Amino acid sequence: MSHSLRVIFAGTPEFAAAALAAIHEAGFTVPLVLTQPDRPAGRGMKLQASPVKRYAQEHGMAVAQPPSLRRTGKYPEEAAAALDLLRATPHDVMVVAAYGLLLPQEVLDIPPHGCINIHASILPRWRGAAPIHRAIEAGDAETGITLMQMDVGLDTGPMISEVRTAIAPGDTTATLHDRLAQLGAKLIVDGLVALERDCALPATPQPSEGTTYAEKIGKHEAALDWRRPAVALARQIRAFDPFPGGAATLDGAQLKLWAAEPVERSTVAAQPGEILEVSAAGVVVACGEGALRLTQLQKPGGKRLPAREFLAGMPLAAGQRFQLPEASAA
Repeated sequence: MSHSLRVIFAGTPEFAAAALAAIHEAGFTVPLVLTQPDRPAGRGMKLQASPVKRYAQEHGMAVAQPPSLRRTGKYPEEAAAALDLLRATPHDVMVVAAYGLLLPQEVLDIPPHGCINIHASILPRWRGAAPIHRAIEAGDAETGITLMQMDVGLDTGPMISEVRTAIAPGDTTATLHDRLAQLGAKLIVDGLVALERDCALPATPQPSEGTTYAEKIGKHEAALDWRRPAVALARQIRAFDPFPGGAATLDGAQLKLWAAEPVERSTVAAQPGEILEVSAAGVVVACGEGALRLTQLQKPGGKRLPAREFLAGMPLAAGQRFQLPEASAA
């Protein structure tokens, strides 16, 4: 099937690449793809193309990688060239998904049907950079995808449509990301089909109440504070998989914690961070409320391993105590 609607696409990571692939496979013409400049990555820190760029190039799409779209920013000449390119590229609508660059009003005004954003939350909850992580970390029962008509605010535009999904007890950011990427890909194709058919999409202003902001995840957040409840720490570990992981220090060794489950605490007198029990099933650690069974761990320079395999290479014992983070130490 082919469509007459022409779509400029702007996005960078895997989440966005899934949407671009769905738009392309549905038969929409994509005359231009915007993505962030190549970044150094991997052990050799070689420049790596984004997933969106790789897909676009593999399918013969034109790609532009401006470092900015703001004339008043650090790269005014590059921004001006990108704006000229957008104006010179015949299109009907721009779709934006995890692009990573701010779109000034000048950009929003170029596409005849404006810019549609694929956002990985049920707006207005979790506007901002890390909605998937923060939804898990906060213990939300569900999340989803919102299609939004973009304005100059941070995820503040009117909502076009949404789809919801429950957050399962075992969901990590990685598993939820993949599910939301597929939901977003389907939702944007449905939206573009409707836009082509009706020449407009209904949009509803976001509610004024219930707004939360999903701050970008920082490495400094990885450290587990064992004085917190076990259920909160378990959510933190799931939210930080695959980045940055849960971090804990034991006898000077920096361990990564990748999977854990809250359990009842048998030893009332134990200090937060104290190892209560070690077995093939996991390492049980006392918390401020309850205890946490660590079931997947990683030692410095090692791999993520189930507790049984980890303990074979780094034995632990009841009575050892994980260090409390300095920033929140009493």
